[in-house]
Parts: sequence; C-alpha cells; structure tokens
Amino acid sequence: MSKIKNAQLRYRVIDRCLRNSARQYPSKEDLRKACEEALYGSTGGSDICDSTVEKDMFAMREEFDAPIKYSKIHKGYYYDDPDYSVDKIPLSEDDIDAIRFATKTLMQFKDMGIFKNFGYAINKIFDRVHITNNPLDSVVEKFVQFETFAEAQGSEMLPDLLKAIKDKRVVTFDYAAYTSEKGKIRKVLPLLLKEYRNRWYLISFSLEKGKVITFGLDRIKDLVLTKEHYYKPVAFDPDNYFKHSIGITSNETEPEEIQFKIDKVGAKYIDSQPLHTSQRLVKEGTNRNTYEMKVLISEELKRTILSYGAQIEVIKPKTLRSEIQAIVLTMNEQYC
Repeated sequence: MSKIKNAQLRYRVIDRCLRNSARQYPSKEDLRKACEEALYGSTGGSDICDSTVEKDMFAMREEFDAPIKYSKIHKGYYYDDPDYSVDKIPLSEDDIDAIRFATKTLMQFKDMGIFKNFGYAINKIFDRVHITNNPLDSVVEKFVQFETFAEAQGSEMLPDLLKAIKDKRVVTFDYAAYTSEKGKIRKVLPLLLKEYRNRWYLISFSLEKGKVITFGLDRIKDLVLTKEHYYKPVAFDPDNYFKHSIGITSNETEPEEIQFKIDKVGAKYIDSQPLHTSQRLVKEGTNRNTYEMKVLISEELKRTILSYGAQIEVIKPKTLRSEIQAIVLTMNEQYC
C-alpha cells in the first residue's frame, strides 16, 4: 500500500478516535496504537511511531482545516468543533474510482454466506455509485432520493465493544432502561452486536445475574473496557438465540403458534417480506388469507401487527388476541 494511502487511512482512524465520545481526549500513544492496530493488527510500535502521528495531525490541520486541539487538563487531543469530521471532506477522483472498484467487488460476493446479510446495503452503495459517473454529483440529490437514517446513538462504541468480544474482555457501563430514569452500573461480558431498525444492541453475559441480557447502545454511558478477561464457556448460540424472535427480544419463554388473517393487499406485502422465516400460508380466502408462524410474543411482534391496522386480525393464541384487542380499544378511546 502506498504511503499516501497509508496516511489517508491513518487520518480516518485519528478522526474516529477524536470523535469517539465513549473515550474522549485520546493521548498521542492512544492514537498511535489505534492507527497501528487498524493498519497492521498490532500495537507494539514497530510499524508506526509517535512522530508519524504528530505529522498526521499537522497535515490534517494544514490540508483539511481539522480543529485538533490539545487539552492540558485531560492530557489528550480533541476537536474544537464537535461537528467536524474528515468524512465530510469531498472525495477526489481517485477516491471515487476506488469506491467504484470496491462496489464492483462487493457485488460479486453479495449472495454468498455472511454477505447475504448485507445484500440490501451493498445494492444501495452500488446504485449510488453507478447512477452517475460522479456519485457526488448534486444532480443525484435533486432527482433521486435514497432512504436515509439518523446516525444511531451509541454507534461510536462499536469498535470498543467488538474488541471486547474478540478478546473476551469484561466491560462496565452505566445503563438506564426507557422505563427508568435512574441508571445502574452493569458488569458484563460482550457476546454479540446486533442491529435492528437502525438501532444497535449489545447481547452480553451478565456476571451479576449469570444470564444473557440485551442492552441498547443508545442507553449505555461511560463504557469502560476493563483488564479482566472471562474465559469460562457461556451457553450462547446467536442463531438459536434469535431463531424465534421478531426484532431484538429473546427470552426464556417458549415460542407460540401465531395465526392471523390479513386482507389481499396486506398479504402481498408479507408475501414479499415475511414477518418471520417460519411464516407460512395456511388458507387462501376470497377476501383474506390466513397465515401461521412460530415466534416469541414480544413488543416488536405487537408493534408489527398493529402497523397493519385494520388489515390484520390475530386469531390465536387468545392471549395475544386479547392484548391486541385491548390496545385497539384504548386507541379508539383516545380518538373519540
């Protein structure tokens, strides 16, 4: 890899470190280790030295007007402008060519193995790059609208949590559920990172409760990677853990057979995008089709059912039908 490309990659790594709210004010040594690990997979100092990081930060200030400052109080570096990011700098023609080459490569593998999970994202990248000779062309924004999402809160913690998963490192953090305003310190072993509807979740083994628990990254504060390792085997299989789930919920209860009827228009939607892999057509009627699936009853399931409004009717189990009925009656009272 050329020295120029190496430098550009280091700029991105330094930028990511300076914008990481979970680990603020990184020292020069922190930045050096992050760059060396990202480029060479090690942190010993044989590939990148402190002077290289100093030159990189100087170049970022000079070439990209990066507002890098040093805090004597915290003994680390930070951005004077919290909204600044190297990612907002326009791409060069070489960068555009590199992206176009990368997308063509990705398209070759999008239907294979793990890449199937990212097929939709790969298609979006491919469409953006190939819809015009220049993906930065303002005409694209004028005549084509791509689906956009707000940046998921807590996503800056993903690199640290991934490192903890790989190294079997115990982490601590302050966590407050939506139902409680008061936070509580948690000590867990991270097992899996899972995204659902543009939110990131941490599935972990609680050392306090001795069981697997899920936490939303948007509610995690003051994340700390401890020096403690946990090598005892944990009974956790991500495929089986979410086998009967719709969304992020998975618990110790058994999945249930859900039967529902949906009108012809709604049926076309769920045929093209099934609510769950176990979904199957039981009966095709004149006005409505009947479906069954075996899933856990969860808040995500209820919200999914309610999103179809009057198009859908839960037949069984009776407990779920009663819960949906109660919600609908409450909604009706609110609109009367």
